[in-house]
Amino acid sequence: MPETGELITMAGLLLAIGGFAGVIAGLLGVGGGIVLVPAFFFAFTTLGYGGPDLMQVCLATSLATICVTSLRSLHAHHRKGAVDWAILRGWAPGIALGAVAGVVVVSGLRTPVLQAIFGTLALLVASYLGLGRSHWRLGAAMPSGAARALMSPAVGFLSVLMGIGGGSFGVPLMSLYGVPIHRAVATAAGFGVVIAMPSVTGFLMT
Repeated sequence: MPETGELITMAGLLLAIGGFAGVIAGLLGVGGGIVLVPAFFFAFTTLGYGGPDLMQVCLATSLATICVTSLRSLHAHHRKGAVDWAILRGWAPGIALGAVAGVVVVSGLRTPVLQAIFGTLALLVASYLGLGRSHWRLGAAMPSGAARALMSPAVGFLSVLMGIGGGSFGVPLMSLYGVPIHRAVATAAGFGVVIAMPSVTGFLMT
């Protein structure tokens, strides 16, 4: 067990990381999970909480915080009129379904596998953010019909595997289909709510 001084230092560090995650939630439309999951893993490991299910605890804890950060972010963006509610309403059912499926899969995996998945997906997201171009397009409007039925669960599923909100996958996706970046960021905050709430409920029940 760490000494009192170490615990105080860790508490301060987690507060700072939490604040940073909140800023990310507001600016990028994400819940900060891509920062929180590694922070929680480090904190729990340092405190002596290990075991094969540690990564599940980190993912679930991150998603619980995203319930708060994404709700606040969504409210703030809505007050500015930036949320595209048509996109959010159309994509929410599939995203929620994918999030629940993600909980089922995560519950059956162990920490080393989930660490590898998190690292791989984080690398892919970082590569797109670093190498992607604003003029890249897959279409002139967000997909509907069968394409949306396939893509919306994928957003929820992959997000739960990383313990993140909807921004990391939602913002690039919307941008690739011509949604202005400020509306993509605002709408992705809604994705985060739709991902976090059913997934946290699912983790509590498993």
